[in-house]
Amino acid sequence: MTTTTLDNAFLYNAFIIGARNVISEKNSLNKINVFPVPDGDTGTNLASLMNSIIEKSMLKDTSLETMETIVDAAIEGARGNSGIIFASYINGFYEALKNDDLTIDEYIEMVTNAADQAYLSINKPVEGTMITLMRAWATALNSLKDAGHSVLEMFSKAFDVLQVELKKTTEMLAVLKQNKVVDAGAKGFVHFIEGFIKSLKGEKVSMDFQDVPEITEHLHIDHLDESQYRYCTEALLSSIDLDHKAIKAHLETLGDSLVVAGNKRRLRVHIHTDKPDQVFTYLASHGSILEQKVDDMIRQFEMVNHQKYKIALVTDSIADLPQSLVDQYQIHQFALGLMINGTTYYDKLTITAESFYGLMDTLDVYPTSSQPNQRTLENFFSQLTTYYDKVIVLSVSSKMSGTYQAFVDSANKFKSKDKKIAVIDTIQNSGAQGLLVLKAAQAIKAGMEFDDIVTYIEKLKKETKILVSVKTLKYMVRSGRVGKTTGIIGKIVNLKPVISIDDQGEGIIFDKGLSIKTSNKKIFKHIKGILEFNEIDDYAIVHANAGDRVTSYEKIYTDLIGKPPTYIMNISPIVAMNAGIGTVAIAYIKGKSKLVDQSIH
Repeated sequence: MTTTTLDNAFLYNAFIIGARNVISEKNSLNKINVFPVPDGDTGTNLASLMNSIIEKSMLKDTSLETMETIVDAAIEGARGNSGIIFASYINGFYEALKNDDLTIDEYIEMVTNAADQAYLSINKPVEGTMITLMRAWATALNSLKDAGHSVLEMFSKAFDVLQVELKKTTEMLAVLKQNKVVDAGAKGFVHFIEGFIKSLKGEKVSMDFQDVPEITEHLHIDHLDESQYRYCTEALLSSIDLDHKAIKAHLETLGDSLVVAGNKRRLRVHIHTDKPDQVFTYLASHGSILEQKVDDMIRQFEMVNHQKYKIALVTDSIADLPQSLVDQYQIHQFALGLMINGTTYYDKLTITAESFYGLMDTLDVYPTSSQPNQRTLENFFSQLTTYYDKVIVLSVSSKMSGTYQAFVDSANKFKSKDKKIAVIDTIQNSGAQGLLVLKAAQAIKAGMEFDDIVTYIEKLKKETKILVSVKTLKYMVRSGRVGKTTGIIGKIVNLKPVISIDDQGEGIIFDKGLSIKTSNKKIFKHIKGILEFNEIDDYAIVHANAGDRVTSYEKIYTDLIGKPPTYIMNISPIVAMNAGIGTVAIAYIKGKSKLVDQSIH
C-alpha cells in the first residue's frame, strides 16, 4: 500500500505535534518516574528534548533536510536516560530515510531502524521500558500493513496495540509492579505517537501543563539502592569522526545506565557515576564538549520521596559549604561554569578544587567563569517547582557575577499564585555566602515562615563579612581582578593585601600588608575589634590548599573567639581562580551586641 500523505510537510508537522503532546504530559510523567532512578524528572527531560525540536527544527525543501534539523535539535536538547534514548530513536529514523514521499513499507523500515538504534545506544537494555514500546510500534504497524486499512485506520489500530503493551510494562519490572505504574519513559513515547496520529487527523495540541494530583502513597520509594551512583552525568560532544564504540567501552568502567546516542558529528552521552570529573576529562580528549549536565540524583530522590522541609533552599557553587551540611539540610546547589582550554566545566562537579589547583600554574590561557546556561537553569527550576511550592535562592553577590540576574530571570518564569520564589542577593561569596546559606537552612528546619526567612537573611547578610589573606597577587592579575601594573608593583614591594567585600557587594582591598605575617595580624586585629562589642555567631575558615596556614588560623581563632570554626574547607575552583593557591580566609556572622547584654545586667 502506498500513500502520498507521509511527505516532507507531514513529517515535520507530525514531529511538532508529537512533541507538543509529550510536553503537555510533563508533570504526569514526572509523577510516575520510578525507573531506573526514582528522581521524578522523566517528564522534564523529555520536555527538554521536545522543546528543542519545536524551537530549533525547520521545514526545509526535502524530507532529508527537514529531518536533519529535527535530529540535530533532538540530540542537542536531549536530557536524561529517556531523552537520550529518544534522541537515538529519532537519529535511527533519520538514517533510514530515503525518499520525500514515504510508502508505509518505508515508514515501517524507518521506525524499525529507529528502535534498533535506540537499543544499540544503551549499554545494558532493559525490557519494559521505552525501547520495548519503540519496537512494539514497528511490529504492530508491520502486522497491519497488508490488511487494507487507510493510513489513519492502520495507525490508530497500531496505537491500540501500543496502549496494551504500555500496560504490560507494569508487570515487566519489579519496581513498576510494586508501585502500580507504567514506565514513565514508555508512556512518554506513547504520548509522542498519540500526537503523531493527531497530526494525521489535523488536530492541534495545547502545551498547557495539566493539573495533576500530588504524589500518591503507593509512589513513595523508601530508599535508594546502596550501589546507586550519585550523579546523572551528560554531555553533548562534537568532533569530525567520533568513535561510539570506543567511547562506550571506556565510559562503562566509570558507572552504569550508560547511553551514547548520535552520529559521527555529535554525540549525546548519559551515565550515572560518582566521578563526573573523570567522565568529562576523558570526553574533552575526544572532541569539544558543547553542553554538559550533572544532576545530583540523591537530592532529586529526596525531593520526590523524602523531603525534610516544605521550602526548597537553593544556592550556587560559589557558596563554600561542606557537602556534609549540604546533604544534611537537603540544599540544592547549582554548579556554575568554569572555562578551561575552550571547555566549560562545572564548579565542584566536573572540576574539583584539588584537580584545579594542579592546573592553575600550567595553563597558557587562564580560566574564566561563565554564566549559567539559561535552558539548564529553567529545567532546574521546572523540576523544583514540580515538587515544591516555595523556593528560596541565595546567590553570590550580583556585583561579582551575573548569576543573580540569571536566577531572577529563570525564577520569574515559574512564579505564580501557587509558587513562591525569592531570589536573594547575598552581597557575599565563598565562606560568607556559605554561612548565610547555612543560616537559611537552619531557619527552614526550625519552621520559620517563608517571608520571615527572606527578611531574616536580608538583615543577616549586612552582619556578614569575609577577610581574605592572599599569598600572591599573580592569580588576581591573571584573572583580571587587579591590573598588571598593580600586580607588578605589588610583587616588587611584596604586597600581601587583605581582600574583602563592601556593603554593595563589590570586592575591595580591605587592608594592606607587606608580608603574610602582617596581613594575618591585620585580620586578627579586625576580629578582635568585633569581639569587643559583639559576639561572633558563626565563622568558617576557607582556603586554597593553604596547608599550615589553615592549622594556624584554626588554633588562633578558636582561642580568640572561644569556639572552633563551624567548618573548614577548600574554596571552590571559581573562587580559587581569583584568589590563588595558598589563600586563606575567615568568614563570620556578627552576633548579638555585648553592650546590650551589659545594659540588661
